Formats: sequence, structure tokens, C-alpha cells
Amino acid sequence: MNIVLLESLGIPDSLLKECAKPLIDAGHSFTAFEKNTDTKVQIEQAQNADVIMIANMPLSGEVIDACKNLKFIDVAFTGVDHVDLAAARKNNISVSNAAGYSTEAVAELSLCLMLSLLRNVMQTDARCREGKTKDGLVGCELRGKTIGIIGAGAIGIRTAELCKAFGCRVLGYKRTITGNEPDFMEFVSLDELLSSSDIVSLHCPLNDDSRHLINRDTIAKMKQGAYIINAARGPVVDSEALAEALNSGYLAGAGIDVFENEPPIDTSHPLLNCKNTIVTPHIAFASAESMKLRAQIVFENLKKWMEGDQINKIL
Repeated sequence: MNIVLLESLGIPDSLLKECAKPLIDAGHSFTAFEKNTDTKVQIEQAQNADVIMIANMPLSGEVIDACKNLKFIDVAFTGVDHVDLAAARKNNISVSNAAGYSTEAVAELSLCLMLSLLRNVMQTDARCREGKTKDGLVGCELRGKTIGIIGAGAIGIRTAELCKAFGCRVLGYKRTITGNEPDFMEFVSLDELLSSSDIVSLHCPLNDDSRHLINRDTIAKMKQGAYIINAARGPVVDSEALAEALNSGYLAGAGIDVFENEPPIDTSHPLLNCKNTIVTPHIAFASAESMKLRAQIVFENLKKWMEGDQINKIL
């Protein structure tokens, strides 16, 4: 079996070698490359692969179609919207993801952004470095706030759990109520969540229903002075509309970890240049602990698939 890793898993080389050793000892080939988004380079690197491993680098149908031996795509990421699933399906290629690896990391960063916005951390840091005081920048506590969680998968629920521990009221919105929802969240309509929440935190996948879910119309339904956190997918938010709401003062602030494209982000992007907005270059999923866990998951995915018992199955 020819196994090709097309981008770093974010772990030390020693751990990567440890994970790959059982495969090599069993007679399989394992080759790791640095990330390269050039389609021609990807085809050259993977054209003979039986298995491709990637993280969040786009994998196009052109690459998938060119890899005639390809049987399995092992995605070291939760979302798979960067993989051409139609091409994988057409070529009868199995796909698994690394569900659950970043639950704690994303939830914790979401709380970090909330707290930083409420306590004016960016502004007071700048004041302190300039030899100034906090005057006029006394912040607010998270306790007692109403937090609206859009998307109630593992990450959304964990974020809600952390908010509850801070003494917040937590509202939730999901498309389908199953009856198995946690009792520490109140599930309401999207309109009620938007109009009632002091902070709206996005944790939904990107699909046709969620693309630009946060737009001029839905922002207008939010409380004036509310905050928004996006650690989900960039296109869930209409960036222009959000920037307008932030710069006008209608919304008090935002914490943005994801954009329409992967970093580096064009410095003219509207959300890089608006009021009281913390921006990070897609770091929510990336902690030392989560990187180690996702490596373990993707190698276990491969092991199970080779045994005919595919786990974390997408296709």
C-alpha cells in the first residue's frame, strides 16, 4: 500500500515516525510532503498513492481523478468541505475524517475570544505598553450573559458547557431537534437566539443552509451591542455585512478565527480593518494536545480501513 501525506499534521517528526512505523514494518510505503497547494505538484506527489492523508488543504477533483490507484482519503480535520466529495464518490473512494480531535481546543478558544472582548484585553494591552491606564476601558464579566450557540455538535455543546460553568444562560439552535439535547441548553428558534443573546458563537458546519447565515438581515435581528464569535467556517458569515455592523457600532465586537480562505489573509479584508475585532489565523483547532490526538485518529482511521472496518466514515 502506497500512503502519501500531503501536508504536515502539526506534530514532531519523532511522533510522525512513531505513528508510521507499524505501516512501514508491515511493508507499506509512507511518504510525507510539506504543504503545497499547486495542483500539478499535488498530482506529482500523489499520483501513485493508494491512500492520501491531508489536513485542511483543499483537495480538488482534478487531483483525485488523476490518482488512479487512490482508494482512501484520510482527512486530519473535522470538516471535509475542502475535499471534492463528488469526485471521491464518482471514483468509489472512501473518506474518513478526524471527528472529535479539536473539540476542547475550539471550545476553549471561543471562550478566550469572548473573555478578551468583554474585558478589552487588546485595548488595555496597548494602553499599558503606552504607559497609560485603563480609564474608560472597564470591561464586563461573562457571568450572567446570555450566550447563543449556533450548531450543537460536539464543539458547540462543549462551548455551551464551558459557558454554563461561567454562570451564563445558554441558548442553542440546530436544524433538527432529536430529543437527546443536553439539558443545560435551551433550544430555541434562530430568530429568538439572535434577538436574545449577548454573544452569538458559531459552531455549525458549512453547507448550503449555513453559507452566509450571518448576513445583514440576521445581524439586524441581533441585540444592539452584542458580540459574535466565529470559530466554525468563514463563509458562514457575510464579512462585508459584519464589518458594516461593527464599524457602525451596532455590534460591540467580534472574535474571528476563520475567513473565506485559509491564511494568509489579504490585508484589505474587511474584518481585518474594523472596530473592536480580534482576528486569529485559523488557530482554534491547533493545540499541542489536539494535534497529537488527530494524528492518532487518522492513523487509527487508516488501520481500521485496511482491516475492512472503516471508522469516522464520510464516504
